[in-house]
Amino acid sequence: MPFTDIYSIAGSAMTAQTVRLNTVASNLANADAVSANADDAYKALKPVFATVYNKTQLAASDNAYPGAEVRVLDVVQSKGKAEKRFEPHNPLADNDGYVYYPDIDVVAEMADMMSATRSFETNAEVLANVKSMQQGLLRLGQGS
Repeated sequence: MPFTDIYSIAGSAMTAQTVRLNTVASNLANADAVSANADDAYKALKPVFATVYNKTQLAASDNAYPGAEVRVLDVVQSKGKAEKRFEPHNPLADNDGYVYYPDIDVVAEMADMMSATRSFETNAEVLANVKSMQQGLLRLGQGS
């Protein structure tokens, strides 16, 4: 597998994790956003990823080395129902005194954020290691 394929695969993973972190940030920022009705309540965002397989051929042989990148297909809204709370003094309360909060699990969002961050860091390490390998190959070519 050529080094360029490794850069492409790790780069696609970092792009996907950036989208994931953006959706987590949006969800956490809106976790306490109040609405006057259930339909207007913020809906949590979730990225949809897909694996894209590819094969590259080595010029000297018929061996195929598989690689798989990740693509962001879409960012979808969750189907969760808004949480109805009785807050009669809230300016957004309906005639019965209820307001609506988004169905966001802050703990789950934080866990998702930590997972996305770690995945991003891991792929950054892959890129650093590939760079180091390439530099080692260049030093070999210098004969020293």
